[in-house]
Amino acid sequence: MERGKWNAITDVPGVKVGHVTVEEQRGENCLCTGVTALLPHGENLFEQKVRAASFVLNGFGKTAGLVQVDELGLMESPIMLTNTFSVAAVLEGTLRHMLDENPALGDTASTLNVVVGECNDSYLNSIRLLAVQPTHAIEAIKSAADGPVSQGAVGAGKGMICYGAKGGIGSSSRIVPAEDKNFTVGVLTLTNFGKPEECRINEWLVRNGMSTQEQRPTLDEPAARPDGSVIIVVATDAPVNERQLKRFAKRAAIGLGRTGTNIHNGSGDIIIAFSNANPVPHTSSSMTDQPIAFLRDDHAIMNTLFEAVIDSTEEAVYQSLMHAEDTTGRRGRVVERWPFASEGQ
Repeated sequence: MERGKWNAITDVPGVKVGHVTVEEQRGENCLCTGVTALLPHGENLFEQKVRAASFVLNGFGKTAGLVQVDELGLMESPIMLTNTFSVAAVLEGTLRHMLDENPALGDTASTLNVVVGECNDSYLNSIRLLAVQPTHAIEAIKSAADGPVSQGAVGAGKGMICYGAKGGIGSSSRIVPAEDKNFTVGVLTLTNFGKPEECRINEWLVRNGMSTQEQRPTLDEPAARPDGSVIIVVATDAPVNERQLKRFAKRAAIGLGRTGTNIHNGSGDIIIAFSNANPVPHTSSSMTDQPIAFLRDDHAIMNTLFEAVIDSTEEAVYQSLMHAEDTTGRRGRVVERWPFASEGQ
């Protein structure tokens, strides 16, 4: 399928991504972490919510906000990504940003649901130091932009490991031709999972006409590396509802499986999907919602959108490997880039 201009989640019109990377060597300790902010659109997200859903493939994770997303089918904050011990700090920073943007919050407008996802970067990052602060979350949100997305060892991906090699942030997109317009599907992944022998990037590189050789990373201290996790964010401008977005999130699991993972016991594999078509206003004087046209489930376009989600998810995982770089972390540990990956496409 045709890729978008940037081959990134920002090919979905309105979507923005921002990163803050925290890195500092302190003797045997090392700050090797960060925050990534994903904005579903460029307007006020509390006032103009987007339809959303989530799917938990394996629940060894510490996310915030997904209970309400699945209950109401709406997203009203940026989607924030960070390390496991920094969920609270990132939630606080995001909340402070949204309070500044919305004076009615906590007063006439009640409360706010902030969504934060995490992966465990403690092999490279001295996670006990709690390096990520609320201000980093605010900075990531304010720096969010459309256009090309920085990938690999940046933002929340700075200390992450994928299939034994350096992982982190990856993204990809697909264009879906419709009757009188095109829809876009974009995926962003935070990869921190898998064993080298599971990874199928060799096969993918061959399918896509890139030279490769059968080579895999050599691991130091493999037993010390946690099972890991992955957060997958699926975005689209197709007019789909929250129930259909749940179906998109489930298809992203197929794309993840294509990369080879066995979904280990200690892995948190969590998928969030949203559509920024037809934002939902926070307030309305009407007792009923205005009529909105959603795609029919039985139209052929739905299968093509499923395919776009699957393909984009698979490639986003591989892009996290191809954009990564050798990274030194705590106790002098080094995690190398996948040894034969081509430069990110």
